[in-house]
Amino acid sequence: PTSRGQCFPQSATNQVFLDFPSLPFAMGINLGDVFPDFEADTTQGKISFHTFLGDSWGILFSHPADFTPVCTTELGAVNKLAPEFAKRNVKPIALSCDPVESHKAWITDITAYSEQSEEWFYPIIADEKRELAVKFGMLDPDEKDKAGMPLTARCVFIIGPDKKLKLSLLYPASTGRNFDEIIRVIDSLQLTAYKKVATPVNWKDGGECMVLPSVKPEEARTLFPQHRVVSVPSGKSYLRITPQPE
Repeated sequence: PTSRGQCFPQSATNQVFLDFPSLPFAMGINLGDVFPDFEADTTQGKISFHTFLGDSWGILFSHPADFTPVCTTELGAVNKLAPEFAKRNVKPIALSCDPVESHKAWITDITAYSEQSEEWFYPIIADEKRELAVKFGMLDPDEKDKAGMPLTARCVFIIGPDKKLKLSLLYPASTGRNFDEIIRVIDSLQLTAYKKVATPVNWKDGGECMVLPSVKPEEARTLFPQHRVVSVPSGKSYLRITPQPE
């Protein structure tokens, strides 16, 4: 994530407006902000984003363009992971700067390449005018289409049921995302949203967790009766490890 919790650094986004002054101005979205509602045409019809999410978690992820190699592998992976997202009450939705009919034709290639049935589980937003890409700071000034217009970077936004931004990630066009890692992050976000723990380095679902520093010792004994305090040279009792709470 960027230091401000935004997908794309504001300085880079501002450069887009210098190069393409006709584009609308971008808004900064920080972690903890309510993710703005919007309407868009998708492969599953017109949607209102907040209505689409309902009481679910959401993952909005952008792509440079249709019929591109890395994006083809990514969208196929997400479609295969549809049962895992559903199990976690997460709704995926993709965005690309091409029209709906192009998306639909591309899906045929994606399912063929990834050796899946033609069943497609999530919508792809058509953002031909780049209105959403600009609004959410997704544009990469160094990546342009044949017409010289900037393309979107590989942004990831994870939004909670409260419609607030929980996490943002940014990958360059040359690097495909690791959706196993994104599933791991969702597991951590959902656990820590409801339990007074944090997840340590390389944590996976079912692994040991850290008791939050804000939890007082007497409360920790009640909430996490199996927790242990790790002795360190400083003598401070801040490393408190507990089995993952149910």
